[in-house]
Amino acid sequence: MPEVNDLSDCDTLTVENLTLAIKNCVDGHGMQRAAARNMAEHVLNFFGYRDRIIDNILEQEDRDVFYMLEDAGLLTTEREETTLYDGREWRIHYWLFKKDKILKLLEEETPEREDKSEEKSVYDDIPDGVWSSRMGVGDK
Repeated sequence: MPEVNDLSDCDTLTVENLTLAIKNCVDGHGMQRAAARNMAEHVLNFFGYRDRIIDNILEQEDRDVFYMLEDAGLLTTEREETTLYDGREWRIHYWLFKKDKILKLLEEETPEREDKSEEKSVYDDIPDGVWSSRMGVGDK
């Protein structure tokens, strides 16, 4: 079974993988995890289990998110041209995940992982005596 961060053995992107990739590349690591997760869920809802989607299903607001992820290197576009029966050219534009870039971003150390070792609890500054008085320990 592949690890959460391993895309090499699986074709399907998970919400968690895309969340971490977005968080690691968008806006200089300043994006909150919840915002990155919402964006990942939003984008994955369009793709489902497919590798690519057709551009014309997107509303302008959604397309703006896709352009932002393209600028970050997580998505790319491709187009297909075909000749219609009446001789006109028809172009179809698609969006695809850049899984190699996503995998690379998953391998990077995230600020979130670094901060956890240095995180301080709000309870660290409370003197031990407060806890013993609350628990009835040390009462006379």
